[in-house]
Amino acid sequence: METKKLAIIATKGSLDWAYPPFILSSTAAALGYEVEIFFTFYGLQLLRKKLDLQVTPLGNPGMPMPLGMDKWFPVLGTALPGMQSVMTMMMKKKMADKGVASLEELRELCQEAEVKLIACQMTVDLFDLDTADFIDGLEYAGAARFFEFAGESDICLYI
Repeated sequence: METKKLAIIATKGSLDWAYPPFILSSTAAALGYEVEIFFTFYGLQLLRKKLDLQVTPLGNPGMPMPLGMDKWFPVLGTALPGMQSVMTMMMKKKMADKGVASLEELRELCQEAEVKLIACQMTVDLFDLDTADFIDGLEYAGAARFFEFAGESDICLYI
C-alpha cells in the first residue's frame, strides 16, 4: 500500500493562523501520512526560533469573543489601539486553561514525526530575512520544490 501524502502551504504569520498547519500535519503524520509544509510570505514567522505571534481579531468576524462581546462589542472596536494585544493575551490564557499545546511544542512534534518544513527561499530573499533567526532542520527551496510533492499528494491545503 502506498503512503498517503499531505501538502500544506502556510501563508499566515499570526497566532490564530499558526495552529492549523501544525495540528493538521502532526495528526496526519501520526496517521502515517508523509507530510510537507511550505512556509511562504508571512507564514515564515512560524519558523522563527522566538515566536511572538499576535491574534488577528480585526476583519475576523468568525472569531468567538469572550464574555459574549460579539453581542455587544462592535467589530470595529477590535481596531482600537491595544485591542490586538488584549485579544492575544485572552487567547493565550484560554489555550493554557484548556491544555492546548504551545506552538513550539507542536512544531517540535512535527519535526519529531518527520514532517518536512520547507521555507520559501524567494520570500527569505525578498524580505531580507536572516536564516539564523529560524529553527534548525528546515529546507530552503522555491515553489517548484513544493509542486514536486504537492503534485503527488492526496490532500493539498492552503492555510
